[in-house]
Amino acid sequence: MGLEWSRQEERQPLLAGSRIPRVFGRRWLVLLLFSLLGFMQGLLWNSWGPIQNSARAAYGFSSLDIALLVLWGPIGFLPCFLFMWLMDKKGLRVTVLLTLLVMMVGAGLRCVPVTNLELRRRFIHGGQLLNGFAGPTAMNAAPFLSTTWFPPDERATATAIASMLNYLGGACAFLIGPLIVPSPNNTSGSLLTEGHVASIRDRIEAVMYAEFGIIAVLFAAVMAYFPARPPVPPSVAAASRRLSYRSSIGKLLSNPRFLMLALAYAIPLGFYAGWSGVLDVILTPMHVNQVDAGWIGFWSIVGGCFVGIGVGRFADSVRGILKPILVLLFSGSTLAATWFTLTFLSNITHLPLTTATLYTSCILIGVFLNGTVPIFFEMFVETVYPIPEGITCGFVTFLSNIFTGLLLVFLTFYHTQLSWLNWCLTGSSFLSLLFIVCFRESYDRLYLDVFISV
Repeated sequence: MGLEWSRQEERQPLLAGSRIPRVFGRRWLVLLLFSLLGFMQGLLWNSWGPIQNSARAAYGFSSLDIALLVLWGPIGFLPCFLFMWLMDKKGLRVTVLLTLLVMMVGAGLRCVPVTNLELRRRFIHGGQLLNGFAGPTAMNAAPFLSTTWFPPDERATATAIASMLNYLGGACAFLIGPLIVPSPNNTSGSLLTEGHVASIRDRIEAVMYAEFGIIAVLFAAVMAYFPARPPVPPSVAAASRRLSYRSSIGKLLSNPRFLMLALAYAIPLGFYAGWSGVLDVILTPMHVNQVDAGWIGFWSIVGGCFVGIGVGRFADSVRGILKPILVLLFSGSTLAATWFTLTFLSNITHLPLTTATLYTSCILIGVFLNGTVPIFFEMFVETVYPIPEGITCGFVTFLSNIFTGLLLVFLTFYHTQLSWLNWCLTGSSFLSLLFIVCFRESYDRLYLDVFISV
C-alpha cells in the first residue's frame, strides 16, 4: 500500500557503488542510551501515582493535583508534531539531546528547595509538564532508531527493547516509590505528626534528587557519543528516500487502513495508561494497600515488557506474522480484562476475590496489552512505508495520549466511583481485537529489503 503512494525516485536506495549495507557493533550502545532515556521518562511520569497518599501528606496535594501530575504526560504530547518534524529534518542526535535537556530541566525544577508548599507544588507540576514534553521522543523514536541502526532481522527486537524500556520505567515507579517513601498508613492528615510528615517529604526529595542526577549523567553520555546515523546504512530500506513531512501527514490522514490500525492501538493503550496511572485508587475499595498496589502495577508492566521483547525477537525470526501475533495478544487482554472486571462483581458472579486473583488478572492485562506495542510499531511502519518511522509512530502515540488525556480529565470529575474504568478497558480491548481481525496486513518495507536488495 505504501509503495504505491510514492514516486519511483523516492524509493531509490542511497547506497552507491560498493557501499553495501553494513552493521556496526556500536548500534547496541546507541540502543542502550536511547532505552535509558525512555526508562527515565517513564519513571518520572509515574512518580506520583504509586505514592499519592504520601504526596498528599507531604505537600498537601489534592485529588485534582494527583490527577494533573499524571495528566501532564498526555498534555506534554501537544508539541508532538514539532518533535516529529525535528526528527525528520535533524535526525536522532539533535532530537535526543533536546529531549534530554528538557527532561533535565524538568527534573531539576522539581528539586528547587523552597519552603513555601504552594510554590513547591507549582515547581513540581512544571517539572512534570517538561518531562511530558519528552514523551514524544521516548515513545515514538524506537522504530526510527531500529531502522537507522539495525538490519532487517534485528529491527523488531530493537524496536521492542527501545519502546518497552519506557514502560519498564513506569513500572519501576510502582516499586521504587512505595519501597522508599513511607506511607501515612491511611491516617488522617490532621493526626500525622510533624516529624512523620518531614520524614515522608525527605524521602520523596531524595528520590527526586537521585532521578535528576541520573538524567544529568545520561545527558553527558549522549553529548559525548550518540551519532545521528551510522557511516553506512544497515539495509536498503534504511538508505531509501522517504516522503516529505507535509506529504507524510496527508498520506496518513487519507489512508483508512492506517487509521483503523491506529485506533486499534490508541484506544486500548490510551485507556490502559490512564487505568494503570490510578490503579492504586481503583484497588482501594478492595482493601489493597499502597505497597501491594505498587507490586501489582509493577509486575503487570514488567510482564508486558518481557513479552514485548520476546514477541519482537520471534517476529524477527519468523517474518510476516505481525497480525496473528496481535490477534493472539488482544484475545488474551480481552479475557484478562473481563476476568478482572467481573471479579469486582463477586457478589453477582461469585468469582473468588483474593489477592492472588487480583495479582494474576492485573498482570495478564499488562502482559498482553504492553506486549502489543512493539508489534504495532512494526506493523505501522510496514503498512505506510516509505513514510518516515518517526512521523508514523508520532501520529499514533499522539492519538493514544489524546484518549489517555480525555480519560484522566473525566477522572477529575468522576473520581469517586471508578468501576466503570474496568468496563472501558475490557470494551476497548475487544473493539481493537475486531479491528485487527478485519485489518488487511502488508509488508512494504520488508518487501524492499528482501526482494529489491536481492
